[in-house]
Amino acid sequence: MSASTPKKNTFFGGAAILAASVVLVKVIGALYKIPLGGILTDAAFADFNTAYYIYSLLIIISTGGLPVALSKMVSEAQAQNRGNQVQKVFRLAMGAFCALGALSCAIMLLFPKQLAALMNNSHSYWSILALAPALFFICPMSALRGYFQGHSLMTPTAVSQVIEALCKLVIGLALAKMMVGAGMDESQTAGGAILGVSVGCALGMVYMFFCYGRFRLSLPKFRDKPDESDKILSTLAKLAVPITLGSSVMAVVNLLDSSIIMGRLQDAAGFTEEAARTLKGIYDKAMTLYNLPASFMVPLTASVVPTVSAARATKNYRQAAQVSETALRTTALLALPAGAGLFVLGEPIIRLLYPSTDVALAGWMLSMLGLASICVCVMLVCNSIMQAHRLVSIPVLTTAIGCVLKIIINFILVGKPDINIQGGPIGTLVCFGVIAILDLVIIKLALPRSLSYVRVFAKPAAATAAMGASVWAVYGLASKLLVKLDAFQTIPGEGLEPVLSWKGNALSVIAAIGGGVIVYFALVLLTHAISREDLALMPKGDKIARLLRIP
Repeated sequence: MSASTPKKNTFFGGAAILAASVVLVKVIGALYKIPLGGILTDAAFADFNTAYYIYSLLIIISTGGLPVALSKMVSEAQAQNRGNQVQKVFRLAMGAFCALGALSCAIMLLFPKQLAALMNNSHSYWSILALAPALFFICPMSALRGYFQGHSLMTPTAVSQVIEALCKLVIGLALAKMMVGAGMDESQTAGGAILGVSVGCALGMVYMFFCYGRFRLSLPKFRDKPDESDKILSTLAKLAVPITLGSSVMAVVNLLDSSIIMGRLQDAAGFTEEAARTLKGIYDKAMTLYNLPASFMVPLTASVVPTVSAARATKNYRQAAQVSETALRTTALLALPAGAGLFVLGEPIIRLLYPSTDVALAGWMLSMLGLASICVCVMLVCNSIMQAHRLVSIPVLTTAIGCVLKIIINFILVGKPDINIQGGPIGTLVCFGVIAILDLVIIKLALPRSLSYVRVFAKPAAATAAMGASVWAVYGLASKLLVKLDAFQTIPGEGLEPVLSWKGNALSVIAAIGGGVIVYFALVLLTHAISREDLALMPKGDKIARLLRIP
């Protein structure tokens, strides 16, 4: 292999590269969506997310299982030194990807009004149109990602993901800002913001083709006879379809949920489409923050499967259970304080990031979603544990149960005029709460010998409770002090009721978070809630353990 060819990664190194890139992409995504929520109106933000739900479902249908199937088939053929088989598998998969991408793109380009009507949001038309090209570009890019991963080359995938995210951030925010400044219609502005996704996918695809062209030059000539096309396509379908079906459950539910919420707000709760868009946009802004804690579960979930699988391969089932317990405890140590922070500081955080929205409503929803975020994190790690223990179909079943409950609850509650959009967070909390509980029960039954939920949750929960109390107290004290200072500086002698300014709220939030971090960190160390084994599942965990002098 030439010096210019990408270097192959070891399994664990490749997983670390992908995990690091996913975390980086999630951080960039937050830097995109959080400011975007301040640029767009609540209604335009709802238009943006409506198109994204359609896109997410179509992209899973188009690419959900094929990259994994392609990666597996390429890896197997590569291990057998069947280079011609590798290339034929890739060519056929690329054809299938391009066909699905073109079809999905055509659906969004040709039927934007009909799709918008199905989502009960006619103003999402421009966002659907702007996002359509992304579906075409991402499909060949996904084929190339599967090809490289089959060769144990993870860097091209990681770099292309970062390219996508950066284009979305820079181009999307710039277009949204320019269009708002030009006084364009708010639904068109949402379309401009989402166009950055399509541009990012196009540039990511170009980069992947560049890597492929460079890699092809280093390949030797092979003499093996590849399988028939029908056999290869049949194998691809058998591997890809089950994965796609499992992956699409949540995307289908999110799509249905968005449509149901918009429909029930208008048909049952009595809101106009304009009012419903505004309420849905407020909900979507809270959802943007709720998704953040789960983003940081990626390195953990990436480590669980190979570690548990290796223990099971040597029939060391006790070690497999211990690793599973460590993964859950690490999840609790990360997810509980993050969710509690969103719960306690829901309204102050919204006032800090989205001061122009309905702060009281969005703050209440973020508090409820903060609790739900804990359940989402537990669910993600439980899914990885069950997959590592070969219980691959159970996560799909438990997720389906929770999602059905979510749809039913949202249909009932959102349709009540006195509850309306507040039913959305309640349905989300029930959905993921039920999934997390079912997953934990199943894991306990499957691994009864050494798994203890008291060891998993007791110390992190106690430290989180103390942290939550300190955050509440620090914010309350700081905000009262700063209200008096603001009143003295801005309205002396007016006799008006003092109101905390944006700056005062920001300082209070920072003080509360800082105090909470100190309290939580101290209690975790004092109670030995975290061990060296827990940190070993995280990147640089051994170094962190030595730095903190954890035995």
